[in-house]
Amino acid sequence: MAKAKPSSRIESARLNTPTDLDPNDVRTIAEGLTILSSDLFALYIKTKNFHWHMSGPHFRDYHLLLDEQAAQIFEIIDAVNERARKIGGTVLRSLGQAKSLTRVADNDAEYVSPLDMLKELRDDNKALTANMRTLHGVTDEAGDVATTSQLEEWIDQSEERTWFLYETTRNATDSGH
Repeated sequence: MAKAKPSSRIESARLNTPTDLDPNDVRTIAEGLTILSSDLFALYIKTKNFHWHMSGPHFRDYHLLLDEQAAQIFEIIDAVNERARKIGGTVLRSLGQAKSLTRVADNDAEYVSPLDMLKELRDDNKALTANMRTLHGVTDEAGDVATTSQLEEWIDQSEERTWFLYETTRNATDSGH
């Protein structure tokens, strides 16, 4: 990653949206939101990957479930980044930055069984929920009511995705039955 030139730092100061939040809190929250955005991008791509490569007797149901979940995740990405900008923070600037920050493991295996796909996404969504809960504590402590409130919505959505994936995989076999 290229180092910012001094003039670039001056230019980035122009992105500081006025806020009543403490500048240190803004920096911490924006960093947390940027990492969350990276996680969401990675989870979105993984969910679409599994959606495109789904197979087996429950193809249609799983394919549609993952498409629904990917759309929900994609919608959250914009809201996360806009929230960081509203408080004067900066957000992701590149795929390379997102890749370096994400906590979601990549899966580019040539074949993954339908059951393993669903279990992996279940676990990824569960971890995402835990990470959002941690960020929720940070935003709540800083008095950032709006980000805290949005995180509560996103946590609820992530819990629902986890629940659906859990129920879909419970007592299932690799063949999808």
